[in-house]
Amino acid sequence: MTSTRAKSSHSPTPRGDFAAYATEVWPRLLRTARLLTGDADAAADLARAALAETYARRRRVPRNDADFHVRRTLVRLHGRRRSTRRPRRLTAFGRALAELPVRQRVVLVLRHGDGLDESEIADVLGCSQGAVTSYARRGLAALRTGSLPEVGP
Repeated sequence: MTSTRAKSSHSPTPRGDFAAYATEVWPRLLRTARLLTGDADAAADLARAALAETYARRRRVPRNDADFHVRRTLVRLHGRRRSTRRPRRLTAFGRALAELPVRQRVVLVLRHGDGLDESEIADVLGCSQGAVTSYARRGLAALRTGSLPEVGP
């Protein structure tokens, strides 16, 4: 199993040139945030916040674990945010994804959007691989059948 946690030694890290690191990871981070939020503006805000928090903690981030910590920060910030605005102009898939519970959405985005395996997702979320499997199974079933849970105001 290959891990996405390890980076090559020649890539910039948050401990070194943070601007170069942020520039390198921005497109991937923004894509993940867009899948999580369903809104371009909210995604950019979320990605910026994740980079800012990582920058503030950059001395505690191991050199070969930068991507893991940025992704984990992005997911945690997304889980804490309660947006009052509904995303505009979503595709049918985007609307369906937005209606999933947060954990199911995060698991599906990290699995199918970022290509992480179950153990890597479990590390990011701080849960068991069995929980990841369950979230993925229920999320995919809801997307397939269209039986998405009601989301409160």
